[in-house]
Amino acid sequence: QVQLVESGGGLVRPGDSLRLSCAASGRTLSIAGWFRQAPGKQREFVAATYWRGSNTAYADSVRGRFIISRDNAKNTLYLQMNSVSPDDTAVYYCAAATHYSGVYTLKVEHQYDIWGQGTQVTVSS
Repeated sequence: QVQLVESGGGLVRPGDSLRLSCAASGRTLSIAGWFRQAPGKQREFVAATYWRGSNTAYADSVRGRFIISRDNAKNTLYLQMNSVSPDDTAVYYCAAATHYSGVYTLKVEHQYDIWGQGTQVTVSS
């Protein structure tokens, strides 16, 4: 069993930076990423990475502002959020999978079968 626990959410002002963390416990992961769900909207992909390897993927809306990274020694995934705007307000979920077939890109949600509980990020002045 793999468990994911997010932390680091909160209330920030437009233009600020924030770093989310996702601590993983259990089996070795294959891929991991971040998704978010704003009020009244469907959950959407934000960023993802191979657990071992350098490949990453970003949603167009966050590319150049957000950076996904991981610390394999700590079994922790991060999302560095820079230049945030009110449009980034959402519950952010960490997601992972222990097996990645490679058939779909990292952006495809259904291949992630392990989810954290979510952490709220609110961007407001």
